[in-house]
Amino acid sequence: MSEAAVGPPREAGRPALRCSFASQLRGDPPVGTAAPASAILLVEQPGPWGRQALVESRLDPHVGAALSARAVARGMRVLVIRRPGRSPDAAGRRRWAVVDCRPGREVTSWGEFGADADLMGLPLDGSAGTSSYRPTYLVCAHGRHDACCAIKGRPVGAALAALRPEDAWECSHVGGDRFAANVLTLPHGLYYGRVDARTAGEVVASQERGEVLLNLLRGRTTFAPVAQAAQHRAREVLGETGINALNPVSVSALDHRRWLVRLEHQPIDLVATVRTDAAGAAALLTCHAVHPAHPPAFVVEDLREAG
Repeated sequence: MSEAAVGPPREAGRPALRCSFASQLRGDPPVGTAAPASAILLVEQPGPWGRQALVESRLDPHVGAALSARAVARGMRVLVIRRPGRSPDAAGRRRWAVVDCRPGREVTSWGEFGADADLMGLPLDGSAGTSSYRPTYLVCAHGRHDACCAIKGRPVGAALAALRPEDAWECSHVGGDRFAANVLTLPHGLYYGRVDARTAGEVVASQERGEVLLNLLRGRTTFAPVAQAAQHRAREVLGETGINALNPVSVSALDHRRWLVRLEHQPIDLVATVRTDAAGAAALLTCHAVHPAHPPAFVVEDLREAG
């Protein structure tokens, strides 16, 4: 591994490896780590992004803060997007999208804006813009948030742009820097981790077949982490890769560490018992982390037909 791939040396007492390289060596489990949200708002802003992209870019920070507050109040995730490669200095007209990721309701509503202030009145319920069911591919390349996202994300962005130039974007922080490169496919809200330039094509092909790529799948943003883990295990057992197969329909707590997840399945629903746990020793989970933490793990203790 080259020094360039690892990045600049850390200060004394800190590990030499960037977080994604260290995570892969540790074998941190990616399953169940998709950040929960039922809808996502995309805002195009070319040029550089600071650590908090919505308020530290060329977008008016007051507009960005107000938009973020409105979206969070609706349970939405906000991501800033730009085309892969060198971004133009002048933004011109830019695009926005409101994405409904809920199973059976997946749709992206696209629109345009000129002045930043135009976003202040943007409806966040999907009632504006032009509806599209076409897949969109986002790769986190937010280097100011975590260097791994730029080191590993930008080559994946270039690969996606070569395959689907109209549908590929770089995006701001999606969570799980240690799993870079992270790809988010919309409108279904599927999170993939440890994607590289070669497997980017496999992600595109599986999405367009209406299937998940199970070996790289972190989870679906519409489901709680324990439900993501239950669905993933059921997929493995049954060999089921359809995007909307085995959807979780309920989650209930058994105690502070164990959960019961019911999965939709014909002719009889399935029930999984999932335990939250810590995966291995405490470690620095991001390139900016100061204090070690245990990476989470979700252990499916039991999978059976519903009684």
